[in-house]
Amino acid sequence: MVGRRVLIGGAGAALFARFSGFGVTAAAADAPLFRFGIVADPQYAPAVPDLKRDRHYSNSLGKLAEAVRAFNREDLAFVATLGDIIDRSWESYAHILPIYDGLTAPRVFLLGNRDHVVAPEYLASLVRNAGMPAAHYDFSGGGWRFVVLDGNEGGVFAHPPGSAERHAAEARLAEMAARGAPNAAASNGAMGEVQFAWLEATLARARDAEEKTIVMGHYPIYPLARPHNQLDDARLVALLERFPNVVAYFNGHDHAGAYAEHAGRHYLNFCGMVQTVASNAFAVVEVWPDRLQVRGFGREPSRTLAIAAG
Repeated sequence: MVGRRVLIGGAGAALFARFSGFGVTAAAADAPLFRFGIVADPQYAPAVPDLKRDRHYSNSLGKLAEAVRAFNREDLAFVATLGDIIDRSWESYAHILPIYDGLTAPRVFLLGNRDHVVAPEYLASLVRNAGMPAAHYDFSGGGWRFVVLDGNEGGVFAHPPGSAERHAAEARLAEMAARGAPNAAASNGAMGEVQFAWLEATLARARDAEEKTIVMGHYPIYPLARPHNQLDDARLVALLERFPNVVAYFNGHDHAGAYAEHAGRHYLNFCGMVQTVASNAFAVVEVWPDRLQVRGFGREPSRTLAIAAG
């Protein structure tokens, strides 16, 4: 059983074939093992801007096209978008997804809360529409494993009104709100029990294979209990920090961006592309034996993230 690894079929085969060649032979001393691109929250919609929150939805088409041109000047293993491809409406996908077709590197998607702001009959088609192999999955290459999470399973927005899943999500949110949880917001999601079990098994396989690991999700999880955090942030942090091979957790959702380090792991919230009328935000991450070098473009800061020994 292949499970949710991107190893066979269609886009998964193309990604693995390209990425598996990176870092296999010794890299030059002055060159990284490999590089990949990151985009967070394009949140495109053919809509007037929200000036109060400085969100310029339609401008994301031009910003993403600029990012694609920059990415194509690099030798990238893949380009990952950390959710909120659109802001609303199924038709928005037809406008923004073709821009990704201009990438020379394979594309990796995960979904965010705004990706679910479509008519209920389209919810079941979101994964297929984005060309994803599954809502959560993993892939590897060059001694590294990348784990793509679906933090939307427990979100009220991810299920049709009247469904049992929607009722369960609403009850959870109400319970959290009653005890004053700062992240008890309808725009935040959570993971299910099956996915937690899958994640634990996937991290264990990566540990046993001596693969350093980067986990990617839509929602911030650390520092704990912030307003934009995934509803089950503490449980997810505790699981990641059981595994010494986990180097970093990358996410979007909070458009302002943020960074924290805890127990030798890096928690990096990338800036949202949709913010501001003209300034862009995206990044190229260089993977070196001892560090992750984040080269930020526009509003995204550049950072050096040391890889803990062991």
